[in-house]
Amino acid sequence: MANCSPFALLDFSASINPLGPPQSAIAALQTNLEQLSRYPNPDYAVLRQQLAQPHQIAPEWILPGNGAAELLTWAGRELAALAATYLITPAFGDYGRSLAAFEAQVQTVPLPLAAAASDPVDWLTVVAQGLHHDPARCGLLLNTPHNPTGLVIPLAALETLLAQFALVVVDEAFMDFLPPDEQLSLVGQIARWPNLVILRSLTKFYSLPGLRLGYAIAHPTRLQRWQQWRDPWPVNALAAAAAAAVLQDQPFQQQTWQWLAAARPALYQALQTIPGLHPFPGQANYLLVHCDRSVSALQRELLQRDRILIRDCLSFPELGDRYFRIAIRRPAENDRLVAALQRVMEAEQ
Repeated sequence: MANCSPFALLDFSASINPLGPPQSAIAALQTNLEQLSRYPNPDYAVLRQQLAQPHQIAPEWILPGNGAAELLTWAGRELAALAATYLITPAFGDYGRSLAAFEAQVQTVPLPLAAAASDPVDWLTVVAQGLHHDPARCGLLLNTPHNPTGLVIPLAALETLLAQFALVVVDEAFMDFLPPDEQLSLVGQIARWPNLVILRSLTKFYSLPGLRLGYAIAHPTRLQRWQQWRDPWPVNALAAAAAAAVLQDQPFQQQTWQWLAAARPALYQALQTIPGLHPFPGQANYLLVHCDRSVSALQRELLQRDRILIRDCLSFPELGDRYFRIAIRRPAENDRLVAALQRVMEAEQ
């Protein structure tokens, strides 16, 4: 459609840190090439220790995986054993895959998008209005920051839900993009809740999606069960080496937080000035935008004329052709997107 190489596109469709991959990861890959001739330790004892250290928890509460997607599969197996699994929608599409793989009984809970765009979401009321089963016999799968809105769920709401449901799986794949003093993570409470599973990803914050590395945080008994279900070597040696390096790369972490703290509000405010666009006030490294015109047509025009790719939301059935999601990139790239959107949208007026 754009008549160019994919590498020539300015890609706003994937919510990956534009500052990476960090040089610490590249150096780790280069210096650990000899590991390719050896099998990884199936216990991943060293990697578990490295992942556990920033959270100040014991390594046995950590299970590394081939991206968060692999671990989501085992969470889906656990959830499928319950009477039903409640899923706040719109939701990340891979949740449906993981639940369908084990024939889970899914109950969707619609998020009131019109209210969410301007008012704080009452997450407890949202879930309560969708309940058709006893939550003590059911599971709940959600993410915070929520994808695709970027909204963060308050800890008090999460704690109330944990007290009600048999199993709560919380995907925190984008939580790292919030500075440590702003993160509303349940990791610090993991020992209180044997019914809690937290999923984390290293690939988005550190721009390493091709390496596939995520981890689960949960009660050791649950993680031991998952270990028995899966392949013996899900994480390759180079991914483990890169993880060890980036977890200690504090300059890259600080650079990311500083970039996003300036870039997100600037892009949000610029989008608000464009007729026909209505961005959500998300707190992650992406923004959901409601559009007054067809997003498919908008996407096509941006590709053909500007070689800019935005993510349509057709994979979210609740959103359809009037929403798009954009990753936040470097300021000059964000400015290029804003200029292109302004040209297209003003031409419609």
